[in-house]
Amino acid sequence: MPKAKRKAEEPHAVDQKPSKKKAKTTPSNEDAQARFRKGLFDKKVLDQYTGEYSESAPYKHAVIHELIDDKLLRAVRDEIKDNVSFTPKETDIYKIHQSGDLANLDGLGDEALAKLPSLLALRDAMYSQAFRDYVAHVTGCGPLSGRKTDMAINVYTPGCYLLCHDDVIGSRRVSYILYLTDPDIPWKPEWGGALRLFPVKELEGKDGQVAHTPTPDVSKVIPPAWNQLSFFAVQPGRSFHDVEEVYHAESKEQLVREGGRVRMAISGWFHIPQIGEPGYVEGAEERNTKNSGLMQLQGNPDQYDEPRPQPVPAKAKGEESEDFDEADLEFLLRFMAPTYLTPDTIEQVSEHFGDSSSITLPNLLGKKFAARLRTYILAQEKASKDLPEDSAKIEKETPWRVAKPPHKHRYLYQQSSLPSSSSKDNKSKGKGKKAREESDESDSPIRELLDEFLPSPQFRHWLQMATGCTIESHDFLARRFRRGKDYTLATGHEGKPRLELNLGITPTKGWGDDDDDGQVDENEEENETSSKKKAKKDKKGKSKGSNSSAVEAVVEKEEDKEEGEGEVGGHEVYMAGDEGSDNEDAAIYKSSHHADDEDNILFFQAAAWNRLSLVLRDSGALRFVKYVSRRAKGDRWDVSGTMEVEEEDGDDEGEGEEGYIDPLADDTEEEWKGFSPSEDSDSD
Repeated sequence: MPKAKRKAEEPHAVDQKPSKKKAKTTPSNEDAQARFRKGLFDKKVLDQYTGEYSESAPYKHAVIHELIDDKLLRAVRDEIKDNVSFTPKETDIYKIHQSGDLANLDGLGDEALAKLPSLLALRDAMYSQAFRDYVAHVTGCGPLSGRKTDMAINVYTPGCYLLCHDDVIGSRRVSYILYLTDPDIPWKPEWGGALRLFPVKELEGKDGQVAHTPTPDVSKVIPPAWNQLSFFAVQPGRSFHDVEEVYHAESKEQLVREGGRVRMAISGWFHIPQIGEPGYVEGAEERNTKNSGLMQLQGNPDQYDEPRPQPVPAKAKGEESEDFDEADLEFLLRFMAPTYLTPDTIEQVSEHFGDSSSITLPNLLGKKFAARLRTYILAQEKASKDLPEDSAKIEKETPWRVAKPPHKHRYLYQQSSLPSSSSKDNKSKGKGKKAREESDESDSPIRELLDEFLPSPQFRHWLQMATGCTIESHDFLARRFRRGKDYTLATGHEGKPRLELNLGITPTKGWGDDDDDGQVDENEEENETSSKKKAKKDKKGKSKGSNSSAVEAVVEKEEDKEEGEGEVGGHEVYMAGDEGSDNEDAAIYKSSHHADDEDNILFFQAAAWNRLSLVLRDSGALRFVKYVSRRAKGDRWDVSGTMEVEEEDGDDEGEGEEGYIDPLADDTEEEWKGFSPSEDSDSD
């Protein structure tokens, strides 16, 4: 599945055209060096950093402590706190508060610039010839542009993060981050917010080509510190890194004592020389972009992505009877609530799905099976402390595998044991049970979902009646998104529309869409899920007061959040794939600039218990599961399914709406006349 094309992999505006208004002065080498700490430019110190850089791992990087003159940097921090506004923004890959690009400082009026003299002095020092030469010497990367300034201020408050990426865009040559955390309250590593580097695995294919792909576990952690600079050369397919979540405090009082845990930093890039600058090479930027793309494709790294699709062909049309016989119903009642097997309910589901191409069904699983499943998952949650941190150990010691590479997704998963063995024979626990016993998962109801219920002809028949789609193949995956670790980034898919299923089996509360034991609010509108309402509420809430006048405003909001649950992520989002303007991320779905865009989100489902979502998705829709915060009360659990369906002529009227079917609690005996489930069937 192709990854969504992104205009920006970092959480601030990038590669913008330089402001027409240039800085009034360019500091001399002597003036520029005076803005850094004393002794930084001594040859001995330069050689020390150069040596450390060359020996660093997992790829070459450097960390310089006390980079800037302390008095100047404190003045910069004060100016930012008093005069710079920040916009909260979320995409699939980050959640941050960001300023505008500091390249645009030159375009400000005299009155505005008068409030930011130290910030302007810092920016000019960072892009001075003296410091560019310093960075070029340490990294050995070659000349750097002084004209193309590309930097912004990012504020990470509790719950903010940036997921794995390699910074490769356009003419970038060196990536850097300068921390402006509170100089009087030293940052503690246990607060999170670290820059983390991922090692890259080299894999040789059958054709002899070597592909580079990041491993799912970081190998270098660099916590923030006041006046600390971290930097590295941007390398396609190698310079993968993320920013660890800034973790919440245990109470509002603790957060206040710790200064709000505000991870403020100036981050940006040094670029290759631009036209008219020393070292400029005509066509270099175009070749750099082309080579970056080739490097990403070299060795076909996608072939090593996990999990790999395992579609199982369905029976040809006409081989299945139109109605359920008694044995079919008996099998389905082991897993499903009887309400969903009545003709009236199936017809109601079909009508809603036909109108909107999506639907959410609460309490799909029958009470007995759901209770056993919930008990099993809660036991797994309780034993989470015994789950290894290392991905290789997880795959060796548990039935779970780790989705990879992390610049696309990371979560734990299980696939069907017998992807091609689904048949009516499994209705009596035949081959599915044997497969579970052989894999030491004989008591796992998750495996029963994967190996028996969902791939069964009976459930496929039910899906076809409920959606009106003719299913050609199916592929099911149990997923576990660990809190503080896991996510999927936005992807589209190529080809015809397909039916996608998600069965939420998250037993914990606090995900933003909680009903008591999966029960529905009686006052809820029939055609709109509570999760859709939450999406609208979130966007409206984000728009209110989203442009803060100072950092304190951001901190006050975070302190208020400590009193409540706050957002923990884990929701699955379908959104329109329009990329918008040239400087916007395709997957922005929360921002003050997008607060009134009700059409941006096509479908939104928070983590939930015993809730089935069905979406007929076309290739233009992006899909992702939001990073699960460590603040969540548990992990996010689900079973995800993809089904190829026959294309039918017709329009897409109503696509993107949602339907919500309220299970009927008063089914009459007449509806079930003539059917007597066996004693061990899972009926209500």
